[in-house]
Amino acid sequence: MTRPDGPPGRIGPAVRGYDRPVSDTSPGTSTSLFRSLVNQVDRLWHEVAKFGIVGLCAFVIDVGLFNLLRFAGGDGPLYDKPLTAKVVSVAVATTFAYFGNRYWTFRHRGRTSFRREYLLFFLLNGVGMLIAVGCLWFSHYALGFTSPLADNISANVVGLALGTMFRFWSYRRWVFPEDVEAADEAAVSTSA
Repeated sequence: MTRPDGPPGRIGPAVRGYDRPVSDTSPGTSTSLFRSLVNQVDRLWHEVAKFGIVGLCAFVIDVGLFNLLRFAGGDGPLYDKPLTAKVVSVAVATTFAYFGNRYWTFRHRGRTSFRREYLLFFLLNGVGMLIAVGCLWFSHYALGFTSPLADNISANVVGLALGTMFRFWSYRRWVFPEDVEAADEAAVSTSA
């Protein structure tokens, strides 16, 4: 179907400049600003979706490995050591999350040294965990909501959501920055 006001095959009114690459529009037009905003939102949406998929896979690894170490074949290899099992499962899941985010979610962003990224990733992941634990503490001890449902809502719904938002923001800002030099300067200025 061809319309006189749009390219062949388009159904509906044509949007002037929409089918042209952003570089073909003049810099001062509202169309170029609109396309720039659409591109930024689209890129952010893709990062959020990929971040969520990597996080979900890491969550499955964490819970699955923890239960495997504790309960495989009845009494697993770390049956009597639940804290050790949790530390191992979290370390493996976090390592998976680092590589998934580095090479898939944020692959188009700047790169710094592996050691810097990996240490910052673990540190910021720990802060995200503290956010979840803080929500649990506040609900359980300050507000007195002590039921299993309340503990799960505060730690695994509210705390996990707030911790995940913090992780996404902090990983984009410091671990996988768009501008590596600006991220290094920001890290130095916040630590001074």
